[in-house]
Amino acid sequence: MDEQKGCRAQSPRAEITSMERLSLRVSSMINHPVAQTQRWVTIHRLETDGDREWEEVLGVIADTDELELTLNDDDSVTVRWEQQEIEMAGKGKVAFEPEEQPAPF
Repeated sequence: MDEQKGCRAQSPRAEITSMERLSLRVSSMINHPVAQTQRWVTIHRLETDGDREWEEVLGVIADTDELELTLNDDDSVTVRWEQQEIEMAGKGKVAFEPEEQPAPF
């Protein structure tokens, strides 16, 4: 009996980089429904977050005009944002953008 007959070929999985992992974690925290409702989130640095990756993500957040970054005493960071107003096309009225805005990375 052929041993490989019932086995599926496994494709190699692409490894995610530490920068991608951190970016995905921060992005999902910012886009979480609770964070979107309260318009702020506190992000804690994990032991697996490298110095370079942590500084790069904080730099992207700090450089994003719509986001306010506060460094906390416990080495966490709090990201805050305001509800964005947009003018409704041709109506002269102000509406609010949907709360769910993707993180900038």
